[in-house]
Amino acid sequence: MDSQVWHCSDCGDEREFVQPLCTDGHTDDGGPCPEWACVDCGGALLTGVVVAQPAVVADTVRARVAA
Repeated sequence: MDSQVWHCSDCGDEREFVQPLCTDGHTDDGGPCPEWACVDCGGALLTGVVVAQPAVVADTVRARVAA
């Protein structure tokens, strides 16, 4: 599993983010998955995309990490 260190707005400082296995088809065309999750709080970070409702995405990622 890939990991990167980025600022987590939920935690308030730099944290490790992991990229879970993509189940949404983002990588079907060979591109990278934009979804990353904070290992401490499960907060979502999306790279390279604009999301209309980030709160919904963050809740979805938290649910996946919790499962």
